[in-house]
Amino acid sequence: MYMNSSVWIVSGILILTLYLLITEKISVARTSVGIMVALTLGGILTPKEAVAGFANPAVITVAAMFMISRGLIRTGAVGFISEKLIRFSRGRQNFAFMTILLIVAVSSAFINNTPVVVLFIPIIMGLSCEYDISPSKLLIPVSYVSILAGTSTLIGTSTNIIVSDLSAMYGYGELKMFELTPLGFPIAILGILILFFITPRLMPEHTAPVCEIDDREDKKYIAEVTVPEKSALIGEKPYQAFTSKYPTLIPIEIIRDSRIIGPDLNSTTIKKEDILLIKGSADDLVAILQDKTIQLTHSSEGIRFGPGLENDLIVELMVPPQSSILGHRLLSTRLQGDPDIHIIAVKSRRLHYSEQKIQNVKLRIGDIILVRCPIEKLGRIRNESNFIIIEDVHHSIVEKSKARWSLIIFAGIVIAAATGLTDIMVCAITGVFLMAMARILRLRDAYRSLESEVLLLIVGTIALGVAMEKTGAAQIYAENFLSLFQGLGPEFVLAGIILLSSISTHILSNNATAVLILPIAISTALTLGVNPKPFIIGVCFGASACFATPIGYQTNLLVYGPGGYRFTDYLKLGIPLSVMVIVLGSIFIPMIWRF
Repeated sequence: MYMNSSVWIVSGILILTLYLLITEKISVARTSVGIMVALTLGGILTPKEAVAGFANPAVITVAAMFMISRGLIRTGAVGFISEKLIRFSRGRQNFAFMTILLIVAVSSAFINNTPVVVLFIPIIMGLSCEYDISPSKLLIPVSYVSILAGTSTLIGTSTNIIVSDLSAMYGYGELKMFELTPLGFPIAILGILILFFITPRLMPEHTAPVCEIDDREDKKYIAEVTVPEKSALIGEKPYQAFTSKYPTLIPIEIIRDSRIIGPDLNSTTIKKEDILLIKGSADDLVAILQDKTIQLTHSSEGIRFGPGLENDLIVELMVPPQSSILGHRLLSTRLQGDPDIHIIAVKSRRLHYSEQKIQNVKLRIGDIILVRCPIEKLGRIRNESNFIIIEDVHHSIVEKSKARWSLIIFAGIVIAAATGLTDIMVCAITGVFLMAMARILRLRDAYRSLESEVLLLIVGTIALGVAMEKTGAAQIYAENFLSLFQGLGPEFVLAGIILLSSISTHILSNNATAVLILPIAISTALTLGVNPKPFIIGVCFGASACFATPIGYQTNLLVYGPGGYRFTDYLKLGIPLSVMVIVLGSIFIPMIWRF
């Protein structure tokens, strides 16, 4: 088919957008604004069309749901119940595991799943310390369950809200509150059962690096040390190296050329200039330093251990999605400016930066900062939204007296939207207004809960979607896509759309995938002469089937660091779950939503 200059321009912008979103050469926000600028300067869209996404009901609804989620979590409506039920398990791992999965599923079906996972990371890490449960057995399943359950209702994930509003924009009506539930609920239940029975066999069993209990006499300290040239440790297996002379010392990680070696430390031997992250008593740490078997990697004044530091804790701080310091250099933050807080190291994905190497580290979602911090400073860190204290169940200030009202307001939103009393956007902004009037939400905190990059991404990709439709690029892409299924029925084409959405969402965000694939899906259905509704539903499920990589979904990225995972850990469970959603969607969507 002939492609005019406008189609070539849109295709070029699309390819460049995909490249920038995948490589993260520039921030998502800059990419999103750049899309609108390029489409306007290229004469594809008018200025009004380019920025129309800011007034799109999907953007306003998603922003409002971020605020409502913040209100529910701030009042402890989710966290208090979760904590009590999990502690009721009394260390029974299977019971605790199933309880966590069910609570996360129910919560994620009705509020944005990112804050739900943010809430559960400290709870799980705290339980791992208290009951000796490996956090790596729980964190990926929690992320996956939040994604699965989020697909079962309209408001469970921002992707469904976006698809619903775009469906209405194209003339096929909005999705109802529980329209996705007949398929989403069974998929979520099956996913929970698969995770419950298979996870213990497939997930690694890492211990939590930091487990500080204030009133313990045998308090452990963490130190980052270097193996000098003539050290007796060279050639030794890590777990065996300290047992005879320094029995309390436990190796947590080996860092070699900035890369973290693990999880099976005994699969390697210690080499010269390796950096070891070790935990142990003050006596053994001082003794091994005096023997010059190891040396501190930090500045000449080093880190002291033992007397005088009873009020200091070693804690891990994680950078959440709503942090205002994303993209900033660590050494420009308030942590570095506080003389009482000592930054030990930073872990970003599978890379480790010691104190001597963090000058140029820019912070990203899910990065973990290891610091020594006085107990009295933890309160200030908890009050800020820039960091989450990982092994800290009480990681946020809650106002439980307002929990009842927050639940009543939220229930009203769900009922009004489910019964069709009013539009979902009106329900959402009404909920924000009522929570603000009831002082459940402080507007300053509410603004911080807005994930600006997500909202800008929606606006930018909506503009690109409009351009694809306006220039006919979506139709051309649809016809080329259909050529792959020549002679096959609409059921097979639908399966292809779901597969395409799932593959795309592993390298892009689920929101970007939904906006970019939906015009192609609708054009494909119209070319086949069938009802586009099954294809619209297929995009919902396919765009959320992003389990096989840590970068496809924010919650996957959030658990990457705390769980000590490798990229391959996501493949073990992620591929079967993605295949399950694609297959079940392909079979049952045409049965529930007829062509």
